[in-house]
Amino acid sequence: MSEPAQIADLRSDTVTRPTAAMREAIAAAEVGDDVYGEDPSVNRLQEVAAERCGMEAALFVPSGSMANQVAIRSHTEPGDAAITAHGSHSYLYESGAAAALSGVQFTLIGQDGLFDADEVRDAVHPPNDHYPRTRLLCVENTHNRSGGRLFPFDDFGQVVAAARDAGLRVHLDGARIFNAEVASGVPVARFAAEVDSLSFCLSKGLGAPVGSLVVGSAEFIHRAHRFRKMLGGGMRQAGILAAAGIYALEHHVKRLEQDHSNATRLARGLSEIPGAELVREPETNMVLFRVPEVPSFLVQARDRGVLLGAVTPAEIRAVTHLDVDAAAIDAALAGIRDALA
Repeated sequence: MSEPAQIADLRSDTVTRPTAAMREAIAAAEVGDDVYGEDPSVNRLQEVAAERCGMEAALFVPSGSMANQVAIRSHTEPGDAAITAHGSHSYLYESGAAAALSGVQFTLIGQDGLFDADEVRDAVHPPNDHYPRTRLLCVENTHNRSGGRLFPFDDFGQVVAAARDAGLRVHLDGARIFNAEVASGVPVARFAAEVDSLSFCLSKGLGAPVGSLVVGSAEFIHRAHRFRKMLGGGMRQAGILAAAGIYALEHHVKRLEQDHSNATRLARGLSEIPGAELVREPETNMVLFRVPEVPSFLVQARDRGVLLGAVTPAEIRAVTHLDVDAAAIDAALAGIRDALA
């Protein structure tokens, strides 16, 4: 029996493929040895990223997980504690790296990716030798596990202020921060101005094949550069990857509006399908929904060319991206309806 024709891969926005124009940029990239600081395309990407975020400097790394872990290691010392939300990527989806690589333990707060200033204050350990020193607050925007939720800017400012009052540094895991910018209207630079470091991914909604950036002060990035090397993230002729990132930042930010629109289209369609229950209305490019018998449903959907993923035993996540247009969303809805029939 032949495999079904793929209608839509909605497992993640990491499945995107470079566009034809991005491939041309990759092919034309100037390259050098980035470990020596001599790759002109990498240097240009780092300059563009820092400028876009209003920061002094940036560092190109292979992945979002490495970006977060380089930042955590740069802000802390072994035995420190960091505060973050329940279900945050740096805690839940990075193989325990903060503990294994930086000797940092997390204090978890909030619900569905959000928390308030009082929760930050309450999570800071007292200055007592029995406790780890709380040194860092990590905020994720948008929040992956809760379905691409936005951290509202005013609330963000309040939790950062609470962290500052407690003497903490602040890292913003902005893997999808440009989705937050497009959805909220708040420029990335305004979020970045509140924090000590920010990371963002090129290989998700922005559609590049590989890579993330860490941005911060020149002093911070100098320290982060050492930890990138320590973690094996030094790359050589990485300009072919950086060129894709430059193209993505120049051409793929505004188009995220289409992904958000398609997520809304998907959510509206799901609300009309018997057996499908929305967890909440989408805020960016992710839709969380429930169905009876998740494992069998995923198989039935796959058999109809619709690829989806489960984030909990009871919840399914669908992620829109540049390789899925409105017509594919409609076809996916038909496949989901048939799978639930």
